[in-house]
Amino acid sequence: MLKPALRGWDGLLAVLRWTSMAVLAFMMLTICYDAIMRYFFAAPTSWSLEINSFLLVYLAVIGAAEAQRHDAHIRITFFIDKLPVRAKALIALLTGLIGMLFCTILVWRGGLMTFQAWEYGERVSSAFGTPMVYPYGLLPIGFGALALQFLIETCQAAYRLVHPADGKEVSHA
Repeated sequence: MLKPALRGWDGLLAVLRWTSMAVLAFMMLTICYDAIMRYFFAAPTSWSLEINSFLLVYLAVIGAAEAQRHDAHIRITFFIDKLPVRAKALIALLTGLIGMLFCTILVWRGGLMTFQAWEYGERVSSAFGTPMVYPYGLLPIGFGALALQFLIETCQAAYRLVHPADGKEVSHA
């Protein structure tokens, strides 16, 4: 039962990865288009800066779970690498719990912001007037995904804490 759920999670993260790549390509094209329009034709777009600012938030929060899954964050592990398996597992367990707590708070507060933006019809005060419910909605989605990834890693750390002889993580496959 656990393996299909983890495969489904990996599939969801793959979708988020591909959408992040598409967002990055879109941002590249629209920023280049805006630069050409601004400097060659003296006619900048009214929407490019606004849209790309929100898409940058998308890349940061939606990509966080994928980065955490692949252990792609920058960190210094000199001392942790020298610890025994149980100590590493305990540190990973505490890190996962703190990460889940942090993400839970951000999901809660981001959800409140999103609901209030929807309830009051908040918009960006610009010509494009993007409804703020969309960029605010990225926060609970992205941090919810990150919290789930922390939960998976916390369960793996708990397993390693109980079974240090295995010395490896629970397989995703």
